[in-house]
Amino acid sequence: MPFTNSLAQQYSLATQYYANRHNSLPNYFMLTVGDLVTTDDTYTGTVTADNVVRAITAAGKKWKIYADSLPNVGYLGPTVVPYGKDHNPFTYFSDVLNSSSQAANVVPFTQLATDMQNGTLPDYAMIVPDFANDGHDCPNEASNCSDTDKLSHIDSWIQTNVGPLINSFAFSNSVLIYTWDESSIDDMANGGGHIPTILIGSPVRRGFQSTTMYQHQSTLRLTMELLGIKDLPAASATATDMNEFF
Repeated sequence: MPFTNSLAQQYSLATQYYANRHNSLPNYFMLTVGDLVTTDDTYTGTVTADNVVRAITAAGKKWKIYADSLPNVGYLGPTVVPYGKDHNPFTYFSDVLNSSSQAANVVPFTQLATDMQNGTLPDYAMIVPDFANDGHDCPNEASNCSDTDKLSHIDSWIQTNVGPLINSFAFSNSVLIYTWDESSIDDMANGGGHIPTILIGSPVRRGFQSTTMYQHQSTLRLTMELLGIKDLPAASATATDMNEFF
């Protein structure tokens, strides 16, 4: 993964970062709710707990999720491969389900380039590749591939699709947190295994490597603190802060 490794070397790398558990959805909830909520990727419930949408909206700020292969703007329905609902926590929040204006912030990934060009990027954004582009399935939904094929494809996808954001004027003074929902299934360390997490952007320390142990609730805390938001949902309120990266 040469592009990913170049970002890790140029910016800041959290060398002791661990996912919270195995299967994807609870990790996405920890990143946005500060709670695992469920241990089941097929969960169909509604999350009414405090979450980033509520906190961001109350602070008068804007948010979006750019979801790769999302069928259409505002789509809140089930998985349509290669799009995966269990990688889109916002589609479970009562704040989004009960508001057409909030649902309109759930957009296909292709909208990112438009928002960059138009200068309409939100204050907070999450980018999620689809199953074929995030290492979950094989590239192009092929029937067989190696882990090397998957990782090489992820790296290429990030370089092609996220690289322009990092280098854009629209990204000036912003921070991108490049992380993974979970590690390989045989890595049970701290619940969800050891994962890379890279902090990218002009405010971030260059060439820095942290040895502090972090999990997704710390990232949730950081995303709120970077925006000056005082509402820190659930576990993020007591999570280790990530101030050392700045």
